[in-house]
Amino acid sequence: MPHPLPILYTFRRCPYAMRARMALRVAGIDVELREVSLRDKPPELLTASPKGTVPVLVLPDGVVIDESLDIMRWALAQHDPEQWLAPGGQMDEFIATNDGPFKFHLDRAKYANRYPGTDPAYHRGEAVKLLLPLEVRLAKHGLLFGNTPSLADIAIFPFVRQFSRADETVLTGLPLLKAWLMTMESSEVFRAVMEKKEGAEEGRAAAK
Repeated sequence: MPHPLPILYTFRRCPYAMRARMALRVAGIDVELREVSLRDKPPELLTASPKGTVPVLVLPDGVVIDESLDIMRWALAQHDPEQWLAPGGQMDEFIATNDGPFKFHLDRAKYANRYPGTDPAYHRGEAVKLLLPLEVRLAKHGLLFGNTPSLADIAIFPFVRQFSRADETVLTGLPLLKAWLMTMESSEVFRAVMEKKEGAEEGRAAAK
């Protein structure tokens, strides 16, 4: 009898789900992908994680991991062939800035209609300021923590991509970050996890 696979509830275009899928793929962990329509969440997802956001990883023993960064770290703890965890704690501040202040401003720049009284131009400018330390790092390295990808690159880039796709001018003054984004988008692991599945339903993304 085949051993059951972990189940990953995901949404193709959600940046949180993107980074979780990338970590699982590079770690070589096979999962049963369940693409979620977030307008009609399956009861199994809500049972596993009542907050109803993606990604959610349900392990064969019933353990539930429902934060994308935790899924990444769990996968890489099993197998980290490209040494994404090698830079260690020095990555934490950059990831925390991305997941906290940068995401705060990104949401208000992109989805201003969800936040009454919001000035999207102000939040766009604040988000760009938060990207400046990444541009500085890229002046010294090919990627954020050297010349090979790290957890930080993978954790941060889907959100920079989302920001850039909402307004292609935001990276105009950040040429190294723009080149980094192109490198990340062209990577085999990203292209693989973004392949559209037959019958997958698109809807508005939720997180984390």
